[in-house]
Amino acid sequence: MMQNPSTVSQESAPLFDLVAQVGRFAFSSRFFNSSSDECSSFKSNYLYFDSFKSSIGQRKRNCKVSAASSFSLRSGKGSSSVGSFNVSRIVNEFNKAIKFHCERLPIGFASVGINSSERNGIRDENGGVLEDEGLPLNGIENDQPKKVLILMSDTGGGHRASAEAIKAAFHEKFGNEYQVFVTDLWSDHTPWPFNQLPRSYNFLVKHGPLWKMTYYGTAPRVIHQSNFAATSTFIAREVAKGLMKYQPDIIISVHPLMQHVPLRILRAKGLLKKIVFTTVITDLSTCHPTWFHKLVTRCYCPTADVAKRAMKAGLQASQIKVYGLPVRPSFVKPVRPKVELRRELGMDEDLPAVLLMGGGEGMGPIEATAWALGNALYDENLGEPIGQVLVICGRNKKLANKLLSTDWKIPVQVKGFVTKMEEAMGACDCIITKAGPGTIAEAMIRGLPIILNDFIAGQEAGNVPYVVENGCGKFSKSPKEIANMVSQWFGPKMDELKAMSQNALKLARPDAVFRIVQDLHELVRQRNFVPHYSCVT
Repeated sequence: MMQNPSTVSQESAPLFDLVAQVGRFAFSSRFFNSSSDECSSFKSNYLYFDSFKSSIGQRKRNCKVSAASSFSLRSGKGSSSVGSFNVSRIVNEFNKAIKFHCERLPIGFASVGINSSERNGIRDENGGVLEDEGLPLNGIENDQPKKVLILMSDTGGGHRASAEAIKAAFHEKFGNEYQVFVTDLWSDHTPWPFNQLPRSYNFLVKHGPLWKMTYYGTAPRVIHQSNFAATSTFIAREVAKGLMKYQPDIIISVHPLMQHVPLRILRAKGLLKKIVFTTVITDLSTCHPTWFHKLVTRCYCPTADVAKRAMKAGLQASQIKVYGLPVRPSFVKPVRPKVELRRELGMDEDLPAVLLMGGGEGMGPIEATAWALGNALYDENLGEPIGQVLVICGRNKKLANKLLSTDWKIPVQVKGFVTKMEEAMGACDCIITKAGPGTIAEAMIRGLPIILNDFIAGQEAGNVPYVVENGCGKFSKSPKEIANMVSQWFGPKMDELKAMSQNALKLARPDAVFRIVQDLHELVRQRNFVPHYSCVT
């Protein structure tokens, strides 16, 4: 057991026993490896407390790592009573620890040893470690493909969709000039339990109050910065190894939890001026404060509202660009005639059509809404349909089979997971969906009036007024009310449908993804060095 040399009374001993145990756990033997290619990674692996005479971890020149922890408290002048150790002192010590972690990283970036098979073609036959030295350009430009690393996480489908859109835009605009890699940083490059982030998110979202508490509870800066500081103690080494695997020239974050730890790693190694680190925000209005970090080279905002939030968070105007939300490049291309698209999808060529979807997982009240539409779009007096429905069930095969087996009074086409969403939207006249930012942005590009039937608390809450107040659609959670809206649009309120379509087109930014990659290209060209990797044994 660790000895506790504290001079305060025994009532405070449990506190220091707890601190000692946390210190022993955080800096256990799994963080210390005396192998030749890893010993240098603990050059800065120290934890200091101004009021605690301690240091945890020490690196010797022979690369043998040893760790010792001791905690002692300097008592007040001439006093060792319990009263001198008050709540204010505890808070001060905690704040000092958090400030230290926010300014210092317990790992050197280039000290991470990786296997030669993980280096994307950069070989090291001597078993050394790659180090980014950085050489002046002197008018000579590197002819090797630049490497782009996109950081995302499968917490909802929007982050991966934006990542894939950026990757496709790089390929379409610059060809082989860039190599683009997409990685789920938390799932692929962190240990348990941090690699369970997507699963945890899905659980929280399904239990609305839990997600709402998590979202708003972590919004204050003091809370999320403390969380990131503590988390980096456990995952910094794995994340640094993941970044070194790709040797990126550009790092793009499309997730709010992908800024803080990677930027701390880059700053510790002095790579902030060498690697372009940018954030592409994928929320249209309300967005979590963790999206914003002052050390990014560029922050791409989809709307002016988000740009205002970035300014309020402390970013400079030169760091912020408002280009729109990146969507698949296929949405930029001219849409084929509606009649042709409907024919390919097996739809009626003449009847107005509504697109009903619930995301990649086919979630939401799709079945109830489809039934309501089936009744509302059938004219009992005329004995014929006044509209048709295209249902996208995503990966929900059970729902798709159930809808396919239904005897409908109106034309209904049921599809599973659709890869060419631009064609499905191009065949319809309006859309019913939850308030996902990607779907909203794509619908606006196609000029589809939007009926929002649900939203996730927090990041999607602001999307509802964004659509409604800009005259692009309506909101309702009632399947019957939604069906009546559509029947009115396909009948006496056809002019309202056309007006909303025009409003949607005015807000659309179809070229957003290409403007983003072009700006990234210019940022790389402006750098005054070529990354050069040398082998350090």
